[in-house]
Amino acid sequence: MTIIDMHSHFFPMSDPAYAAAAERDGLPWLKETGAGEGMIMVGTRAFRPVRAALWSPAARIEDLDRNGIDMQVICATPVMFGYSRSPADAAESARRFNDQAIEMCAHNPRRLKALAQVPLQDVDLACAEASRAVASGHLGVQIGNHLDNANLDDERLLTFLAHCAEIGAAVLVHPWDMMARDRMPKYMLPWLVAMPAETQLSILSLILSGAFERLPRSLRLCFAHGGGSFAFLLGRVENAWLQRDIVRVDCPNPPSSYLDRFYVDSAVFSPESLQLVVDVMGEDRVLLGSDHPFPLGEEDIGQLVGTHDRLDATVKAKILGGNAAKFLALEDVAA
Repeated sequence: MTIIDMHSHFFPMSDPAYAAAAERDGLPWLKETGAGEGMIMVGTRAFRPVRAALWSPAARIEDLDRNGIDMQVICATPVMFGYSRSPADAAESARRFNDQAIEMCAHNPRRLKALAQVPLQDVDLACAEASRAVASGHLGVQIGNHLDNANLDDERLLTFLAHCAEIGAAVLVHPWDMMARDRMPKYMLPWLVAMPAETQLSILSLILSGAFERLPRSLRLCFAHGGGSFAFLLGRVENAWLQRDIVRVDCPNPPSSYLDRFYVDSAVFSPESLQLVVDVMGEDRVLLGSDHPFPLGEEDIGQLVGTHDRLDATVKAKILGGNAAKFLALEDVAA
């Protein structure tokens, strides 16, 4: 069995010229602080302390070896998305970071794979960069779950998703720029409350708008963090669809009928939550995802799945690797 962690993040170390420009222009950059530690900066503001596995492929492989992980997929730290920048500047940054991701994976291309970022604010540039990135070795793309006030059912984003299906790019949807931050100033509440809600919102925007009726079934789509609050609240949504015509006006089929159109990862951190996600989504639709190497990620990658006492060996094998091999179209990976 090949164990594949399909949700982890990276941030390349910034060279002096880029760091100076980013500090001046208020952009994200990475500063090494010594002893295998670093700080993600946004301009002159310290954003998040990080450790070497975020930028060092050697340190990352050490983590994978310690956890018995055969392959890991890296993607941008969401602060890197740059959706508020000009399209041209965002496209340039995406190319830079995507090329750096491929360089990082070249350290051990059998163990490390990548998902690209794109300038999502310009659909033509986003499609072009997705195509370029896939041609250069990326397995697909990671995108944020919304663009300003536009959810995933926005026509521009649907055009981009259809393009990803056309070029065979897997798509990981990751929450970012969380709602109602002014009501959650402390305790990391945006990450604990708004982030799961953002993910549920992005799933429901595709279901209830009827977008899945128009998107090709070949689209391979995964939502991070177990799909946020979606699994727990699906019953509420299903009841609303049955009872209220304003809920089902654009959605011709029950919300539960669309569960075969997307995947979720396993980053839910408790056996009970993982069991719920598997029960709702099905054993073929859950992928191992760790959010490595951040503190809110799974420290012992794969342990939640591997030690679960209610999942049998066949289901564990699917979640730990088999499902990800299908999602990422890794036909040559035995799982």
